[in-house]
Amino acid sequence: MVRPARRPLLCVSKGKVKDKAQHAVILDKTTSDKLYKDVQSYRLVTVAVLVDRLKINGSLARRCLADLEEKGIIKPIVQHSKMKIYTRAVGGTD
Repeated sequence: MVRPARRPLLCVSKGKVKDKAQHAVILDKTTSDKLYKDVQSYRLVTVAVLVDRLKINGSLARRCLADLEEKGIIKPIVQHSKMKIYTRAVGGTD
């Protein structure tokens, strides 16, 4: 019985490993000031946006979003259980 020809094995190069992010777990004064100042200029505000731009932890970003919504700085667009999307609250649109 004749076996079919096999394809040669490809050399798989090792991918680069991304370093673990060392984001802040506690909201200090400088990050808090930056949060309240910069979020008003963001068109789209999500947990991922805050984590990326402010270098804070995901759970801290969720608490910041809840605080900003409570103060009326941002308003919700999508309130899904897994992904909450907000935009800046512009006065006079409601």
